[in-house]
Amino acid sequence: MTITAIAASASAAKSSVLVAGATGLIGHFIADACLASGRPTYALIRSIPTCPVRAKVLRSLEEKGAKVLHGLINKKEMMEEILKECKIDIVISAVGGESILDQLPLVEAIKAVGTVKRFLPSEFGHDVNRADPVEPGLRMYIEKRKVRRLIQEYGIPYTYICCNSIASWPYFNNNHPSEILPPLDEFQIYGDGNMKAYFVAGTDIGKFTMKTVDDVRTLNKSVHFRPSCNFYNMNELAALWENKIGRTLPRATVTEDDLLAAAAENRIPESVVASFTHDIFIKGCQINFSVDGPNDVEVSCLYPDEAFRSLDECFGEFALRLKEKHVSSRDENAPSTPMVESLIVTATCA
Repeated sequence: MTITAIAASASAAKSSVLVAGATGLIGHFIADACLASGRPTYALIRSIPTCPVRAKVLRSLEEKGAKVLHGLINKKEMMEEILKECKIDIVISAVGGESILDQLPLVEAIKAVGTVKRFLPSEFGHDVNRADPVEPGLRMYIEKRKVRRLIQEYGIPYTYICCNSIASWPYFNNNHPSEILPPLDEFQIYGDGNMKAYFVAGTDIGKFTMKTVDDVRTLNKSVHFRPSCNFYNMNELAALWENKIGRTLPRATVTEDDLLAAAAENRIPESVVASFTHDIFIKGCQINFSVDGPNDVEVSCLYPDEAFRSLDECFGEFALRLKEKHVSSRDENAPSTPMVESLIVTATCA
């Protein structure tokens, strides 16, 4: 289908939304929520995914009504054409860390077209103007700050989504820890395990992001996700998971020096994750500032009647999947033993 034909079929009732990175870890939750909101949804992809998981996500989005567009956000003229012909009102970028600076030509295209009502760049984590991780994580934040500066220099209407941590066990050496079950052999506790953080289910990241896109209260603001029901430290996370699996696991301390050493190895993406883990659970980057400023809003205050999925519920889902996998794979002739493998899971909390 041509871009023009797709544009002609779009509903005029609601703002049309372009999601870049719609098959990614965060992007697919946003695209799903966009479709659920009834907005015309365009999923921008570079090419047909070869990764089976991403291919499955794309098929699911198409089945739900998303219009798939092929394009590159770092091609200004191409993006101008897409934004114009599809009459895009809202642009949401959920591209990965390796593509942050690719957003600069997209910002240029948004400026040139002049009809986009809101741009949400690829943030979906910490407030990059306040967090200060060590390298190599710092490099990504510097790039995100550069994108922010260009957005604001051009006067493009924006919203920055600062959703903190995704609901999962925060492995320091895995770039997608939310796709792995919590530990089944031992817990690795960062520092003394008492530094707290906020955890948000992927479905809630999508749901609340879509609430902000045309809310005047979030225009040119940073929107912070601080659900009080999901405010945990590492020791509390460990206790929660032990309660779900019905047994106690040993604990091993990962010191600040351990995390800094892992970051200094400069293995991408593992060292980036280690640097962020250090910033969260040693330095307290999610909680060491107030969100009462004129350019900040907290999402629970904006939508007090909308509940967050609790981390208790998310960990319960992980435990259920573990049980189902254990039952389906157990050899009836073998003795029943606890399952200790790390299993890849696809969970709504991921």
